[in-house]
Order: sequence, then C-alpha cells, then structure tokens
Amino acid sequence: MMASTGEKFHGSDLLTVTNLNEIWDDFSSGLDAIYNQETMNRHRFMQLYSHVYNYCTSIQEDGKRKVKSENNATSGTRLYEKLRNYLINYVTSKLKHGQNLMGEDILFFYTRQWEEYRFSSQVFNGICAYLNRHWVRRECEEGKKYTYTIFHLCLITWRNILFRHLSDPIMNAMLALIERERNGEMINTRLITVVVNSYVDMGIYEDSPGAQEVTLEVYKNSFEKKFLQDTERYYTQESADFLRQNPVTEYTKKVEQRLAEEKKRVLLYLHKSTEEILTKTCERVLIEKHLDILVNEFKNLLEREKDEDLGRMYSLIARVPHGLDDLRDALESHVCRVGVEAIAKCSDTALTDPKIYIHTILDVHQKYSPLISKRFDGDIGFVAALDKACGKFINDNAVTQAAKSSSKSPELLAKYCDALLKKTSKNVDEADMEDALVRVVTVFNYIEDKDVFQKFYSRLLAKRLVNQMSASDDAEASMISKMKAASGYEYTSKLQRMFLDIEVSKDLNESFKKHLAKSCNEKLDIDFSIYVLSSGSWPFQQSSTFTLPSEFERAVNRFTGFYTSQHTGRKLNWLYNLSKGEIQTNCFKNRYTFQASTFQMAVLLQFNTATSFTIQQLNDATQIKMDLLFQIIGILLKVKLLIAPGGESEAELEESTRVELFTGYKNKKLRVNINVPMKAEVKTEQETTHKHIEEDRKILIQASIVRIMKMRKTFQHQQLIGEVLIQLNSRFKARVPMIKKCIDILIEKGYLERADGKRDTYNYLA
Repeated sequence: MMASTGEKFHGSDLLTVTNLNEIWDDFSSGLDAIYNQETMNRHRFMQLYSHVYNYCTSIQEDGKRKVKSENNATSGTRLYEKLRNYLINYVTSKLKHGQNLMGEDILFFYTRQWEEYRFSSQVFNGICAYLNRHWVRRECEEGKKYTYTIFHLCLITWRNILFRHLSDPIMNAMLALIERERNGEMINTRLITVVVNSYVDMGIYEDSPGAQEVTLEVYKNSFEKKFLQDTERYYTQESADFLRQNPVTEYTKKVEQRLAEEKKRVLLYLHKSTEEILTKTCERVLIEKHLDILVNEFKNLLEREKDEDLGRMYSLIARVPHGLDDLRDALESHVCRVGVEAIAKCSDTALTDPKIYIHTILDVHQKYSPLISKRFDGDIGFVAALDKACGKFINDNAVTQAAKSSSKSPELLAKYCDALLKKTSKNVDEADMEDALVRVVTVFNYIEDKDVFQKFYSRLLAKRLVNQMSASDDAEASMISKMKAASGYEYTSKLQRMFLDIEVSKDLNESFKKHLAKSCNEKLDIDFSIYVLSSGSWPFQQSSTFTLPSEFERAVNRFTGFYTSQHTGRKLNWLYNLSKGEIQTNCFKNRYTFQASTFQMAVLLQFNTATSFTIQQLNDATQIKMDLLFQIIGILLKVKLLIAPGGESEAELEESTRVELFTGYKNKKLRVNINVPMKAEVKTEQETTHKHIEEDRKILIQASIVRIMKMRKTFQHQQLIGEVLIQLNSRFKARVPMIKKCIDILIEKGYLERADGKRDTYNYLA
C-alpha cells in the first residue's frame, strides 16, 4: 500500500457542484481497500484526497439553491459524521470475530487487528489532511468538544467499541502469559508489547478539542492497576512458600533475582512509567512484609561473619523506607557486645599493657569498618552506629570497671602513643607509623575524657622530648596535627609550645658555649647542656629540696648568671628530678660509664670520699627525700654497684643500714644505663596527673557556667546543667554533682545568685 500524508492538492480554481452522496460510494470503497490492506497506488490515493478537498471547497446543492461552501461548517460536519459512522461499522464488524476468543488466541487476534487498523488509520488520516487542517482545526479553536483529527477519531472509535468489549479477556490473557514467564517459561513477549503500545496510543483525553491531550489513563486503568494487583498476589504467595522451604539467605538471592527480572520486564514490554511503582510493589511484598524475618537473620549473619550475605541484606532492606533503622540498631548492639567481650578476655593483662588494650579495641573496629565501607556502601547511618558502639565499649568495659573510672581508656591510649613514638630498637618505618597514628586517632575520637588523654600525653611527650627519646620528629608533629584536627587548636597549643621550647633551647646552648669561650676563655669541668622550658606549657613540678654535688655547682651557677643577664625578670627553677648525665668510674678493674639520674650521680659521688655510708648519712649529704633515697639505693644494690653487708633488700632497708661500694663490680658492657623509672615516682606522677585533671575540670566547668550565665542573665538549674554538659562534651563527660558544686562555688564568689522565691533559678551578677 502506498500512502502520503504530506501531499497538498489544490484542485481546480473553478467552482464545482459536489454532492456527498455522489462521491461517497467511491470514497467508501477506497476506505475499504485501505482497511483491507489492499495495495494502493499514488493516483488512487490522490483521487480519495481530492474527494475530501473538492467536497470541502465546492458549491453544494441545497434543495433548489446552490451555495458556495468553502470554509462552510455544514459540509465538514456532514463528511465528518459519515467518516465516524464508517469507522463505527468497521470496528463493530471486527469485534464480532474476537468475542469468543480466549488466552493467546485473543492476543494474536487483537495484536494483528490493531497493527493493521493503526497503519490503515494513518493512511486514512493522510487522505483527510485537508479536513484536519481546516474544518477540524476551526472546530477545535472554537472549543467544540468531541471533534478530533481523523487519526484520533480512529483510535477513540477502536477504544470505545472493540477494546472496551474485549479488555477483560485480553487482560486475563496477558496476566496469564506474564505469570508463565515468571514461572520460567518462554513466552511470545511481542504479544504483550503490541497490546501495551495500543493502551498507550489510546490514552486520548476525549473531552479535549482535537484530542491533543494524550495521557496514560487507559494504560494505567485498564492494564497497570490490574497488573500490579496480580503481581502482589503472585509474589505474596511465592515469598511465603519460598521462606517455608528455604533459608533466609537463599530468599534474599531470590528477591534480588525477582527485582532484576521485573526491571527487565519493564524494559522489554511495559511502559517506562511502570518501573517505579512496580519496583515499590515488589519491595513492599518481598521485603517490607518479611522485614522482621530479615532483621533477625541480619543478626545471625553478623554472628557468623557472612559479609557477602550481609551486603545483600543491606541492599534489599535499604529499599524500604526506614528499614535500615533496625539493622543499624542491631549492628550497634552487636559491635558493643563483641567489644566488651573482647576486652573482658584480656582484661587482666590489658589493665597494665596499653598495647594489648588498644590493639583489642582496634581489632574490633577494623573488623566492622570495612564491612560498612564495602558491603553497606559507607552508609552514614551505619558509620554512626559503629561510632556509638565503639564509644560505649571503649568507655565502659572490664578494664575501666576494674580501674573504677572511664578515664582508664584515655590513660592507656596515651601510654600506647608513648610506646609507639618512643625511640626503641623495634620502631616501625615511616609509612607504618603513619598508619598506626591514624588508628590511634580513631580510638581518640571515641574516648569521652579527652582532657585525661591530653594530660597523660602531655607528660609522656615532655619526657620523650627532654630525654631525646622521640623516634621521629615528623611522627610527633603528625600526631599533634591529627589531634588538632580532631579537637581544635586550643587542645594542642601547649604541646606545640613544647617543641618550640626545645628548638629555642638548642640555640641557647650554642649561645652559652660561645659566651664561655669569648668572655671567660674557659671550659667547664663537665659537658653541660640544658633545656629551658616555659612553666605554663610543660607538665613538670618544681623539684623538692636537694643539695647539688659540688662537681655540678660551677656549671649551674655559670649558666644561671648567663641566662639572667640575657633575660631580665625571669627566674630559673632547676628540675633536678628530671636531669640526668653520665658518670665515669676509676675504681673498678674496667673503666665504666654509667648513664644515671642526677640523684643517682649525687649518691655515687659521695663514694669519692669514703667507701661506705649509712643511708642516713647519704640523706644528710644529698637532702634527697628518704622514701626516694631508699628506691635509689635499692636500684644501686640491684645492679651491684653497692652492697649491703647485712644482705638487706630494698624492702628491708632502714635509715641505719650501711651500704658499701662494691669494688669487684663487673659488667660485659662498658656503658651501662642505670637510670630506670622508680615505682614510687610513677605512682606519684599518676596521682598528681589525676589530681590536676580534677582541678582543671572544675575551672573549665566554672568558666562554662559563667559564659552561659553572662549570655542568659537568668537561667533555670536543669537548663544550665544541660548547657554545660553540651559545651564540655568535646573535652570530657562532666558529672552533674561536680557541676552543682561549681555552681555553689560561683555563688560564694559572687558571680551568681539564686533568684528570689525561685530556688531552681539563677541570676548572673555582672
């Protein structure tokens, strides 16, 4: 068949007289040929086109009168009604052949008839192009309803007659075909595609002039609605049956498969608008209705560490609104329990071994962090759940309970950092060190009492710096940078000042040496170097009373004079308890060099005048506190530099005990380090640190209260406590009794007062 919808035919310039009845027989026979799919040449097409054109533009006979009818509404109306009636009769005749068909037979019938009818209607529309352009267009512009282009008239006629009568058996046949496909059979998907396309084509808004508005109303109401209902019925039954007969993990695989199939189904033969609502229907039936079962299985999968199945479970439940909330809660509870159990297993050793404690924590975190990033797409909700869980078990576990304080975690973390950053024979390389510091900061972010970590870290860093025991300056700087990023500049300001003091001290030592060389032209009897540290930045306390050995006096006095001349108004406080040096021997068979503390050197130097002393005599000579002196003597006895004729151990020493220099001392090494930490010193340092932490907290709480009250002027008790807790949360978890005590202190100092007649309200006093 040949057709042209764009050809313009102008006819004759002469007016002719045309009667519709005279041309109709030839015109209707042409329409029969078109709808019977007969071959039509161009000449025949133009004849039919001319019939429409000539009739619309000719002079028609009207009784005894002849009326020029160009642009006349009457002629268009008569022709349009004739065409409408033709279509009604044609479609009605086709309906008779399909009324008794069912199943695939009706689909084959419908698709064949529709494709032929639609193509023929396009040809028909081309023949009536002049009628569409003029009469139909004018009618539409005037707002006339139920007037359409010829092609839309064809579609509406098909919809109102054949489709309306056959829609139910067609729909049933389509649903049966789709169910067979879901059951694994191969089907002729083209049948469904053609029917669906016809539904879309028939979506014409009938009340719209010209039927210009095309909707999916027919597709939605006649197909999609019933299709979704059938989908819900099918998967409700299948999911229930499958879960009764198979593990939940197999069910999740089945659901993934079904969701992929339905998405493919839309691409193959459904309208794209169905994809979203079909997906949601499947998700509701296959996932949401079985959410409790899936959540319980998620917990089991966590226990069994089935990462792949967990990832699949996450992907499915993420499709359900708020479905992941239960999974996040389950993950949080699981990780917290695993963390608590892991620490409980090693609590006896972890209490005193920071490495075991921190590694146990990191093992738990690193076990679940990749699971979230890889299997849960880095979901921020799961990241938050992991953070909450880690925060809980790190701050409350068997170790903190044994220590009766949540502050044990930050203390052990600081000691772990010290072991990591201190110079040893087993220091890791730079890349591994950076990775280790990243993991440290991970734990740091979870601890509540960050002020405790700061205090212990500060003390341990100070010792590393003054003892020149840092493994790497870059690693030290990297750690401080990470803490600064996590807690702000103020948190690390004193730590950074320590490094500055160390650098300044290096220059100061060089200046002192030049000063000695220029002004005095002399050298000291000993190799002497110092660190000058600003008291506000370093966590050191002033030394107790101590008599400096005469061998050191000259060097100390010379430097004191030099420094005070350079810096007017500054006072040097010598920290002999932190000082150390090397002392050489001439009293043994071999010449040894001992690395010793200043106190140890002070004791050993006494033996230049005699070979034995009572402990009381040593105390009188050095002024070292007796309890500390006992420990120093104990260490010297242990390394066999001194002996007690009575064989006393450190625990048995008394003030009257006499100790002697052991002239038979032997050691394979010529350089021996006897400067080891003393138990009492470590214990005192820890007690002092905790005491300072409590004092600092009181100051911080009071400062926070004053800031809040200065802004609020008047504030209720509970609200004030809540604001203080929020403000200090980044530093430590403040205790309510301490906050109340600080409020009372500020009332006594005159910063606050209780409002008259309101015991739970405070006023700020400027």
